[in-house]
Amino acid sequence: MAGCKINFVGVFVLQMIFLTLFWSHDVESYGLKVGFYEKSCPRAEMIVSKVIKDVMAVAPSLSGPLLRMNFHDCFIRGCDGSVLLDSPTRQSEKYSPPNLSLRGFNIIDKVKTALETACPGVVSCADILALVARDVTAETKGPYWEVETGRRDGKVSLFNDPIDPVNGLPPFFADITALKQSFALRGLSVKDLVVLSGGHTIGMSHCSSFENRLYNFTGKGDTDPTMDPNYIAKLKLKCKPQDQLTIVELDPGSFKTFDDSYYKLVNKRRGLLESDAALLNDPETRAYMVQATSYGSTFFKDFGVSMVKMARIGVLTGSQGEVRKVCSKTN
Repeated sequence: MAGCKINFVGVFVLQMIFLTLFWSHDVESYGLKVGFYEKSCPRAEMIVSKVIKDVMAVAPSLSGPLLRMNFHDCFIRGCDGSVLLDSPTRQSEKYSPPNLSLRGFNIIDKVKTALETACPGVVSCADILALVARDVTAETKGPYWEVETGRRDGKVSLFNDPIDPVNGLPPFFADITALKQSFALRGLSVKDLVVLSGGHTIGMSHCSSFENRLYNFTGKGDTDPTMDPNYIAKLKLKCKPQDQLTIVELDPGSFKTFDDSYYKLVNKRRGLLESDAALLNDPETRAYMVQATSYGSTFFKDFGVSMVKMARIGVLTGSQGEVRKVCSKTN
């Protein structure tokens, strides 16, 4: 038995090394660069920006979902636009439980239509997701960063791609160990983890994602002792047991503005999700959360840097994949 255990550990370590190498390749050699469409579609970024500016003027609550869509895409199969693909049998990523709460697919379609009118068959849907994430952040008073482009679109999207801390999206109940492992496998640091979590400043969540913290944390009808009891009382007024429909702001009172108040709330034990609260359980993430709300905070700059790093995960470039004509289906 001891020999088998050593074998298993060895295989696991090799798997970790392989996955880390796969996700964190040298982006320079894979064709991503700022201004990739400078000659083939010179107005591409202006077109995306104009559509998003118009959308944010009438529907600012879509900023969070559109930013989150980029994250959900990159953490499954890499940043290849696979989260956008439809399936007549509902067997693509879009229909897996973690993605059912995503909104704004019609906005991505709107951007794609505008780009196809200007430059048919040139700008990938994967690049659209990266550009839209930057533009919704900027439009909600957040940072602006230069987006590397040149991604190609993937042709595969699977409902049952693993949804776990190792191979897929880290779940909302992930602890700090699982979160750090999930990010590390994709070439992202602990700092990237806590910085990108700051995107929850413009997010929303369904009551079902944190209901157990309010009503049945350990299976005994109790509440999560790590959460501010006054916050729990307020949440119970909005979320009744087994409520599947109601959505709650991750950053109450400020969810339409990209700012540092998410960190202030988590520091006060008012992080809505267990994965938010988990950031208090690591010295490095906890220290950054204090720094992000202090004078001289580097959060805005750091967020752009981490978004660029995330957008390099598992990209397809060159002759790989395709450039979809319609984002919801392959050519």
